[in-house]
Amino acid sequence: MPKHGKNYLNAAAKVDNKLHTPKEAMETVKAIHFANFDETIEASILLGVDTRKADQNVRGSISLPHGTGKSVRVAVFAEGEKAREAEEAGADVVGSDDLVAQIQAGEINFDAAIATPPMMAKVGRIGKILGPRGLMPNPKLGTVTMDVAKMVQELKAGRVEYRADRYGIVHVPMGRVSFSTEDLVENYGALINELLRVKPSTAKGKYVKTVTFSSTMGPGVKVDPTMTRNLLEA
Repeated sequence: MPKHGKNYLNAAAKVDNKLHTPKEAMETVKAIHFANFDETIEASILLGVDTRKADQNVRGSISLPHGTGKSVRVAVFAEGEKAREAEEAGADVVGSDDLVAQIQAGEINFDAAIATPPMMAKVGRIGKILGPRGLMPNPKLGTVTMDVAKMVQELKAGRVEYRADRYGIVHVPMGRVSFSTEDLVENYGALINELLRVKPSTAKGKYVKTVTFSSTMGPGVKVDPTMTRNLLEA
């Protein structure tokens, strides 16, 4: 087990073992954060799924209503008119063979990637580079599309990917500690509604098992997993 510093232990001492409403939990995480930077607050949600089964792989992307507070650099694999649309929409890197060559040379200066369908044959050549970094464009996530301008804008505005890991846990950033509690809770509400929407029909038993909020450096605060509606009223 890693050893925690004094600040972490002091913060952890202020956290009880009870289940809190999402609003209470967000307020607690904000109150006990101690780092001297604007920490990210993350939701960790344990789902009752077996990700070894293909039909229980929970994965997708969602636009959070208040974004994440993170500046996202977006690369677009496109040519001609679609390349121009991507540039006008604010893409940071746009290219075709030249962009593939840059990546092959180790130049990866972006956080998310989009490709038009005709470009996927070229992008496939660098799949072994982009895949492990979570940067491979994917039709299921909307990042293989002809509507490149719309996806650039959504990624810039705070569209995030969610994916249940091998243990069935989904980790998604909810925003920064500088966000208002209300904005953070509304982002969480959008996420939990999305996860309920994509619940696999073959998942048995309790679906949302546990929920924990934590800041980058801080301890986790437990959230009542049964609360999914009217979160700001609780």
